[in-house]
Amino acid sequence: MEEAGDVVFRLNPLGQLLFASQRANARVGGAALAGTALANLLADADHAQLAPVLAAVLETRAPRLLEARLKTPDIEIWHELRISCYANADDTPELLVVGRDMTVQHATEERLRHMATHDALTELPNRLLLSDRMRMVIANARRSGQGFSVATIGLDGFKKVNDGLGHPIGDALLRTAAQRLRKTLRDSDTLARVGGDEFVAILPGTATEAQIKLVTGRLIATLQSPFEIDSHTIYVGASVGVSVYPQHGEDDIRLLALADAAMSRAKETGKARALVYSSALAGPPQHDISLEAAMFQAVREGEFLLYYQPIVDAHTREIQGFETLMRWKHPTLGMVPPARFIPIAETNGLINLLGAWALKAACVQLKQFEEVAKRSLYISVNISPRQFRNDKFLDVLDDAIAFSGLLGEQLVLEITEGTLMIDPVHAESILSKMAERKARIAIDDFGTGYSSLAYLKRFPISVLKIDRTFIRDLPGSQKDGAICNAVLDLAKHLDLSVVAEGVETEEQMQYLEERGCQYIQGYLTGKPMAANVALAALKESIHAKMVPADLRQVSQ
Repeated sequence: MEEAGDVVFRLNPLGQLLFASQRANARVGGAALAGTALANLLADADHAQLAPVLAAVLETRAPRLLEARLKTPDIEIWHELRISCYANADDTPELLVVGRDMTVQHATEERLRHMATHDALTELPNRLLLSDRMRMVIANARRSGQGFSVATIGLDGFKKVNDGLGHPIGDALLRTAAQRLRKTLRDSDTLARVGGDEFVAILPGTATEAQIKLVTGRLIATLQSPFEIDSHTIYVGASVGVSVYPQHGEDDIRLLALADAAMSRAKETGKARALVYSSALAGPPQHDISLEAAMFQAVREGEFLLYYQPIVDAHTREIQGFETLMRWKHPTLGMVPPARFIPIAETNGLINLLGAWALKAACVQLKQFEEVAKRSLYISVNISPRQFRNDKFLDVLDDAIAFSGLLGEQLVLEITEGTLMIDPVHAESILSKMAERKARIAIDDFGTGYSSLAYLKRFPISVLKIDRTFIRDLPGSQKDGAICNAVLDLAKHLDLSVVAEGVETEEQMQYLEERGCQYIQGYLTGKPMAANVALAALKESIHAKMVPADLRQVSQ
């Protein structure tokens, strides 16, 4: 019995000790514990849960587990107590309590909880804990009627530190910046690191223009002082964007998105400054504010959908894959065109959330497509400029591949030329890491962006998508024909695949097939369609005889 656990007790039905192991005696610091109630050895807060457990064990004769803190002369130690009932020699019921020290396990659990809710580099709360704190502050604000503000703080010129001095110096700078910001704020404020060089502060009770100006001025000032790191003197500034509850929003997603939009505008218009969100400075035009508000509601209500447009082999007419296209089905507006909501999502930051969902959902959907088709297919997903620049993008990509079980080569990520050329150095780094995951990179709307073709050699590109503007007037337009021929010839010599977009007639299809274009996408072979329609097309082998008009007319 001495070795049965870290502590061992025998109790009578009243919960009084009949026996305590030597280790139990040593732990609680009592030489003679006989007759003492077990409850007296537990922390006061755990008394209430002991009695019902003892009663239940006596009544059912089934063992029970109880986690409780055992009082020692110095501290209270968590134990897992296994309480069972047995009959002694006199056939009288007694209770046996075997306890296991949970100190190491609780420390491990606490460390894991901390890791899950805090940024590893700065030890500040991460986005998960930030959202939880934000909801608490919102609840308090609703009860008290007192407003608060959210400030997104982005370092100016941080990229030059990583590029010029290396990531260890950049990490040290971020840790120092976090310490400075934390000292600038009150204990009642929450400071979190949400990724890269961005921090978010929740400022309860800070809602007036004067209060916001005072706090943001201090935040900017503390980051303007030079950073002395490993014999380097480094100057970086900060841009701050602010949203205010309840004027700008009443939920954490909207408040964070609008603060981020204001911060982005602050960077675009001079840096080292603070801007409070307004429709004049950030976000969509005034007439789209109501649509933007509806978007946040749409995320909560699950109104966003994914449609799939077939990409077919030009020769066999067989479906090889699908391009994933996002749609928004509003309960009163009906289908909102992507041209209306995508720019808004790109501006206010929702595109990161929507894009991550679309990528994962499309990968999962492809597995269902393959089960019906009984062959390998691929899925093509558009990546927005903001997604591509987000430092969490590769994590999102890894999650999507791991969750779906797809092979990397079954995933094509479509990126525009303009996105790549905003920051070619960053683009080259990210594209290389995408290629390491075997994902294929497609240049969307090829020929409509930058005229330089140097990036085709520099970047790991696999697919070119000829924009519909060069297909629309084929085969009659000599200029469009010349452009298509040049692209197809270029792709052939660079060993790239080509997808022609916007193919609507048999004449266009025949023209492109004769010139070696392997893949076709357009209304001729199917408009964007819901997943169930795409499944029907695969199941019935509709692709082999062309998609009939009724399926090609699925509403966009």
